[in-house]
Amino acid sequence: MVLEKEDLEDESPTIDCPVLVTERLVLRPPHLDDIPELAELANSRRVADMLGRMPHPYSEQDARNFVDNARNPVQAGCNYAVSLAGNGAFIGCAGLHGGPDGLELGYWFGEPYWGHGYATEVAHALVDLAFRASAIERLYVQCRVTNNASRRVIHKCGFQYFGQGMLESHAAGRVPVERYSLDRRTWVSLRSWGRN
Repeated sequence: MVLEKEDLEDESPTIDCPVLVTERLVLRPPHLDDIPELAELANSRRVADMLGRMPHPYSEQDARNFVDNARNPVQAGCNYAVSLAGNGAFIGCAGLHGGPDGLELGYWFGEPYWGHGYATEVAHALVDLAFRASAIERLYVQCRVTNNASRRVIHKCGFQYFGQGMLESHAAGRVPVERYSLDRRTWVSLRSWGRN
């Protein structure tokens, strides 16, 4: 199901962006100290090919532009740097952004941090933030049809498939994506995920 514009008029994607702390991670605003690690981790073809807005190659200037844009946002949403709670190491980025259907979840992690459950931990925190800190009734996410790992994260968060589309990726060109949504009622029934 695709929502029409008039269905979204009562939903405000405006959201405060507090620092979030999970069991193993800290989600905080990106800052200048992140630029070297951000550029190193983001300069991966495997990462960029799964995302829409990340160019490849990814330079320190790209990282600086991202940090500057996160500090002075031009659209509603939250941009987070994700770091390990234990040592503060930067491992990726995540956020909530206004998309064509409404508020949309996004995330990426550097390759050394794949397969540790960080994406699920971050996604749970951001889904909770989206529904607790805003009046939205539905949250969206999409992934490349070839991104099985992201699809597993999306399913673990309770999102339901609602269609396919095409995404214009800076790195990979025009690629097919799967689109998912999670409504407030389903989120309320799944909120106990942090206690499992």
